[in-house]
Amino acid sequence: MRDGADIPTYEAIVVGGGISGMYLTHRLRELGVHFHVFEAGSDVGGTWYWCRYPGARFDSESWTYGFFFDEELLQEWDWKEHFSPQPDTLEYLNHVADRFDFRRDMTFDASVAAATFDDAANLWTVTLEDGRQARASLLITGLGVLSAPTLPNIPGRDDFAGPKFHTARWPHEPVDFTSKRVGIIGTGATAIQAIPEIAKTAGHLTVFQRAPNWAAPLHNAAITPEEQKDIKARYKEIYARCWETVACFIHHPDPRSALEVSPEDREAFWEKLYSEPGFGIWLGNFRDVLTDERANALATAFMARKIRERVDDPVLADKLTPKNHGFGTRRLPLESGYFEAYNRPNVRLVDIAEAPIERITPDGVVTTAQAHRFDILIYATGFDGVTGPYDRIDIRGPGGRRLRDEWKELPRTFLGVINDGFPNMLMVLGPHTARGNIPRNIEMIVDFNIGLIRHMRAHGHKRVAARSEEAEKWLEQVKAVDAGLLSSKIASWQTGVNRNVEGRQTPRVLGYNGGAVRYRKLIEKIAAGGYKEFEFG
Repeated sequence: MRDGADIPTYEAIVVGGGISGMYLTHRLRELGVHFHVFEAGSDVGGTWYWCRYPGARFDSESWTYGFFFDEELLQEWDWKEHFSPQPDTLEYLNHVADRFDFRRDMTFDASVAAATFDDAANLWTVTLEDGRQARASLLITGLGVLSAPTLPNIPGRDDFAGPKFHTARWPHEPVDFTSKRVGIIGTGATAIQAIPEIAKTAGHLTVFQRAPNWAAPLHNAAITPEEQKDIKARYKEIYARCWETVACFIHHPDPRSALEVSPEDREAFWEKLYSEPGFGIWLGNFRDVLTDERANALATAFMARKIRERVDDPVLADKLTPKNHGFGTRRLPLESGYFEAYNRPNVRLVDIAEAPIERITPDGVVTTAQAHRFDILIYATGFDGVTGPYDRIDIRGPGGRRLRDEWKELPRTFLGVINDGFPNMLMVLGPHTARGNIPRNIEMIVDFNIGLIRHMRAHGHKRVAARSEEAEKWLEQVKAVDAGLLSSKIASWQTGVNRNVEGRQTPRVLGYNGGAVRYRKLIEKIAAGGYKEFEFG
């Protein structure tokens, strides 16, 4: 512990140097705030710094994803592919950091262990894992929604003697799979991207499937010079389109009901969506596919048939078809040859519902059916979503209230930007904010928080808090819009369920599912009204 006089003090401390932290750096500089960013990684990038596994890429169109705050930046950067791969995305984020000299306000390799609020002084003290400390009036968290990877609860998990990686903590140097026996545990979004790539060179790949997932073709392609020119000419139109749609992607639900069109028209529409790039099959589907069980059952049957068409072995196709949730009721992974990978002679699926994993050994994985020997073992076992990154920091508010304890049952935020009982802590992508195309969501929330800080400075306020009654009303709104979605009934990271984390077996509402348009209109109304829903001091 350092003497208080030696601890650097700022107006704001930002935790996280990913897209949230980078955009916060831009906006806080504009406002003239004295601030600093602490980032656990060795450089900027967040998700795109950590997740370097084979096949990692956008599932949103590249040209809707980047920063829109600078016209010259938009015009000078060429996205190479319609759905950018991780190396290109990280190159882009490094380019932005270089161009605007963001790193001078950032400290890297600085993992935050704790943050404690001094109620009398209205100051947060942030403590890093190495013991260094800093203080600030405002604590702003840009932790990311999926930034806390989880490992499976399997006996001997750490015993494997060969190279082993979680997809979200992939090594920076290339991994050579040539002629290697590779095991991968999990068939979620990261595995669905990685498996087709690993299968291309591995001597043999064994996939341990805990539960199958729906997935749809990405249909990625290189951006031609003609397309590049067109994209740059239409950035204002593209940006406007993002703000018109329910999730800030370019896709918007079709106004028709799946139950009202003829079977022939319905089939033709789904074939069209399935053959097009991106999230159209999920977010551009009939308006009732994600809300009406009968409509969802029809879409589910169509997607199940597509799996059977793409997987040669009908028994294997059946194992790869989800039975416990309908199509689109979990966030949909987009894939490039995932189902075809199982047609390869060097790929084997082990359904652990039939042959559960008993333990991991120095040599590989032992199931109830047999022992599997591997040279490389990969954990594609997901993340403790939304609240997980906060739980890994000991955040304590007035009177020693601990945030992770407050959130065990259900977060109580106002707008997802501030938690009831934790003054001066502003969140980006916290629980109960809108979800979708992440940079657009970040932009919307950061801009609101910047407006709130501007209001505090203009009126000489040193403290901002959520009014408890407003937090309660917001929670009721969050629950109400969630109740109309089929996804609210399905266990997933979006409903706070994670079998790898103790106490994560009960669903919780973690996002605002009323859509980005409705959320934006609400926060704009609150800002225009002078933030009277907040309590200042």
